[in-house]
Amino acid sequence: MAQPDTVTRILDTAEVLFAERGFAETSLRNITSKAKVNLAAVNYHFGSKKSLIQAVFSRYLDPFTTRFHAALDDLEARHRQDGSIIPLEELLETMARTVLEVPAERNSLKVFMRLLGLAYSQAQGHLRRYIQEEYGSVFTRFTELVRKATPELPDAERFWRLHFVLGTVIFTLSGLDALRDIAEQDYHEHVSVRDLIRRLRPVVVSAMQAPLPEPPVQEVS
Repeated sequence: MAQPDTVTRILDTAEVLFAERGFAETSLRNITSKAKVNLAAVNYHFGSKKSLIQAVFSRYLDPFTTRFHAALDDLEARHRQDGSIIPLEELLETMARTVLEVPAERNSLKVFMRLLGLAYSQAQGHLRRYIQEEYGSVFTRFTELVRKATPELPDAERFWRLHFVLGTVIFTLSGLDALRDIAEQDYHEHVSVRDLIRRLRPVVVSAMQAPLPEPPVQEVS
């Protein structure tokens, strides 16, 4: 079997180490040692650790963005015929299906979810800017369709609920092995990723459609 080229080897190694240890905790020396390449190779192909982090994400987000735009095109075309608003459940189902398709090709769903979680939880401002600049159009498009499907929600409330949903999905799919083990040992269930998504879907839809919280009680001074 042919050895993967240097760039692929560096990226494969970096994404696993970043997912296991975090961005700050993973040095370029860790990556070069495990990938069996020298530091000059990393600098030549990527230029910096920040650029390497961005390249790891682009391997997932490039195909995801292409597929998600195409999936949203299909949804909009179908509903344009009768002039109906795309239901929230269809939007979330389409996003979930697209999220699953790209990592499934590389058998790395857990890695992808852990990387997404790290992008939110660790101080990587350059990464958030990069994702917004390079891939913001598809997320803006999706958010606008969700806005049309949930006109009763104030914009700020919709923002929070979308991030609560994202957090739920990332936590669930990044901890897939542990959840499967618990389900098998405690409930004698063999759970596939598709089974998890089927169970997760009504939960996240209900979260988006839950009644608005009561306004805070104003204390009388």
